[in-house]
Amino acid sequence: MYALGRPFLFTLGAERAHGLGLAGLEAAYRCGLRGMLAKPPRPLPTKAFGLTFPNPVGLAAGLDKNGAHIDALLALGFGFVEVGTVTPLPQPGNPRPRMFRLPQQQAVINRLGFNNEGVDVLVRNVERAKRTTGLLGINIGKNKDTPNDRAEYDYLLCLRKVYALADYVTVNISSPNTAGLRELQEEQALRKLVSCLRDEQEALASKHGKRVPVLVKISPDLSESDIDAAARVLGDLKVDGVIATNTTIGREGVEDAPFATETGGLSGAPLMAKATTVLRMLRTRLDDAIPLIGVGGILQGADAATKQAAGAVLVQTYSGLVYRGPALIGECVEALRRRKEAPSRGTLPPDHA
Repeated sequence: MYALGRPFLFTLGAERAHGLGLAGLEAAYRCGLRGMLAKPPRPLPTKAFGLTFPNPVGLAAGLDKNGAHIDALLALGFGFVEVGTVTPLPQPGNPRPRMFRLPQQQAVINRLGFNNEGVDVLVRNVERAKRTTGLLGINIGKNKDTPNDRAEYDYLLCLRKVYALADYVTVNISSPNTAGLRELQEEQALRKLVSCLRDEQEALASKHGKRVPVLVKISPDLSESDIDAAARVLGDLKVDGVIATNTTIGREGVEDAPFATETGGLSGAPLMAKATTVLRMLRTRLDDAIPLIGVGGILQGADAATKQAAGAVLVQTYSGLVYRGPALIGECVEALRRRKEAPSRGTLPPDHA
């Protein structure tokens, strides 16, 4: 079904197509037509962060910023869906146009800027969701106008409001589209923020009688020394998990493409190698008790298997869904199933290694 609708959606601007695509998905779900969208994959239970995921393939944050389409997205067959990024107060994000497709490169550039309706709206949407399948992650951030020396208060407010509703919470300090946000990845700032959130996590666990994992999402543009520093902090503070990676400000592989000069984060196929390198470097620097989620550039099942080979327990896709549609979910699950059932096969083929 997506193959029929994609040509029409691609005649529209990327952000308008995004909105219409979600509206169409929601309508199909509510009308009971979910089977026409995708055949849900067979279960592939996967454990991470003390949770059991129905399968290890998830939706990355950014598609459903306000948590308004959770059930419809889970019905596509995702093992988990991550909504957000959400901020304490509503904000419009950056001026339009702010989202661009690069079809030849199977890539997207966006500079949305945490556009969302605020954490209270997201909470109401999550409370209404039935969530009969799959798990839910909630991705939190800071408002654009909040200075970095007060950023912890934004993250704490969001954490407190979403904690009881989330299966896990992601701390987004790596979007390139909020000025200065990535400075929170610097060693001292990262240690201060994550330490504060870890303390609050333990207090909330006591209050609610359950411990919700808190993950940190990092950038693919960190230098090796930056990755060393981040790993020291995240390891010392025993975070529950790390998501590698967000979008990149680099333009490797799209230099001559239309829109390549637009500012914003690049996602899709050209991000695969860079994001996987960061993932692999983190895996060698962090204790195995800290699971990793691999995201960035998954356009086919073999890409998901490559992420797992590099150290990911779970994987996420977003831009791949734009280009491939829901069929990508099952393809990735089956690729990971084959890898799980035949671990002795060793390395992946050269073109995916």
